[in-house]
Amino acid sequence: MTNDAMYDVIIVGAGPAGLSAALILGRSCRRVLVCDTGKPRNAASRAMHGYLTRDGIPPREILGIAREQLRQYDTVEIRDVGVADAGCRSDARFHVALADGSQHESRKLLIATGVVDNVPDIPGFREFYGLGVFHCPYCDGWEVRDQPLAIYGRGARGLGLSLELTGWSRDLVLCTDGPPEIDAEGVARVRRNGIRVREDRLVRLEGRDTLERLVFASGDPLSCRALFFHHGTDAAVAAGRHPGVRVQRQGHRPHRQVRVHAPARPLCRR
Repeated sequence: MTNDAMYDVIIVGAGPAGLSAALILGRSCRRVLVCDTGKPRNAASRAMHGYLTRDGIPPREILGIAREQLRQYDTVEIRDVGVADAGCRSDARFHVALADGSQHESRKLLIATGVVDNVPDIPGFREFYGLGVFHCPYCDGWEVRDQPLAIYGRGARGLGLSLELTGWSRDLVLCTDGPPEIDAEGVARVRRNGIRVREDRLVRLEGRDTLERLVFASGDPLSCRALFFHHGTDAAVAAGRHPGVRVQRQGHRPHRQVRVHAPARPLCRR
């Protein structure tokens, strides 16, 4: 492959981050290839909230608008295909193999695949994800404000999310699915805020068109309007098998970041 055929940047992921990068790079006269599998983190969401000028619209709609606006730039190419493999060569250039069998090279590789939520392996969790089961109160808390809410989690995650949700409702039950793993100070904070704690094992979520109740191994079911959870996230890329790509944990948070380790070079055509 000659330098004339080489992309300046290959972007993996066509969500808001990847498409924003493509817009700026395209307008900077850089040759860009964007690859995407069409599986965003918020695929279960019916509407997107908290995004100025686009509050309440379906997430797919904003991506469609972004793609349409990028059509005017002949410097940007978008392909609906996944990346099968990627590696950094000794000359600091990147080799990228796509799932359709094609292979490409670029001066820079931008991984904008974001993260995926770790959904608990409990019947009903995935079925009601986006239909009463949420992970972000800032995205979905307004629609269920002042109503009975459940929180799934234990330890620092469960405690933090429970306290956070007091801004939307005072009728809260923290479901720890076993021992709460909260220290004495945390227990005191929970009690001060009137949050009930239920340690019974959660066996399934039930409802018709939306979540209606939680069923436990013992005790009565818990009726609720919604359930919020934070079970951690993982980087949405199989970095372990790509030479030059390494997944790192940062601080105490479970979120994993993907970093591409390669000699730093400016994005110029020399």
